[in-house]
Amino acid sequence: MLIDFKKHNPSELLLPRPPILSTYPARWDEFVFEHHCQPPGDNDEVSIINGHAVLIFTHINKRVHAERKLDGKLRDDPVQEGDVIIIPQGVGHGVRAYDEAEFFALVMAPTYFKSELVPHFARRDALLHQIALAMKTVLTNELTGSRLYAETMVNAVAVHLMQHYATKKPIIQNYQSGLSPSQLKLVIEYINEHLDQNLSLNELSALTQTSPHYFSQLFKQATGVPPHKYVITCRVTRAKELLQKGESISQVAQQVGFANQSHLNLHFVRQFGATPKQILKNR
Repeated sequence: MLIDFKKHNPSELLLPRPPILSTYPARWDEFVFEHHCQPPGDNDEVSIINGHAVLIFTHINKRVHAERKLDGKLRDDPVQEGDVIIIPQGVGHGVRAYDEAEFFALVMAPTYFKSELVPHFARRDALLHQIALAMKTVLTNELTGSRLYAETMVNAVAVHLMQHYATKKPIIQNYQSGLSPSQLKLVIEYINEHLDQNLSLNELSALTQTSPHYFSQLFKQATGVPPHKYVITCRVTRAKELLQKGESISQVAQQVGFANQSHLNLHFVRQFGATPKQILKNR
């Protein structure tokens, strides 16, 4: 079976249980990230025609026994916590699992890559495991407002894959000075004018005509923080200003781009050490 992941969610076609968490409903460009817990059983061999897939396993204290067919090769391929499987675009993958498995599935468009990925059966990868858990923590709260963070993580995954699972390692440029003052001013003004929107990394990097990955590096060098953290700080600061003008907490949360009032409260406490209500009582 051939699957176009931009038209059909692969997990809906292939797996018996729906995902616990999925970015697919948000229809973000270029990638889908999902958290799964699937029962034992057979999955027929499929190929994703326009995306590379990474499976990252997180079940704790057990080994899941499986027979896996990958790129025409069949082998016993048991997986445990921290193992990953790399399935490049167009490569066939099928599995017979003998135990329940918990895992994260990430499908990325080939535009993230400048070299060809090589298929890999199960192998340990601590960095990908930690990135998956970090994305779960953020996306569990709410998809709204999390796009910039998710795109930053996906770009980090893509660079890691090219360094360790590709036919040719990329040349990683090291920028020392960060964005120029004019570029930084342009990006900061754009962020402040669009705080109510679900800003994307592609959107911000296009302002400086750099790739999303290098933009993240340049922005952090210029400001000391990655783009998603900077945006959250701006949102919380703007929220405080609006609250002090007498606007309601729920209205302010929406105006500055948070998913809801509880999402605003969470970041408000992190930045100011108090909830919006506590801040207003003490003004």
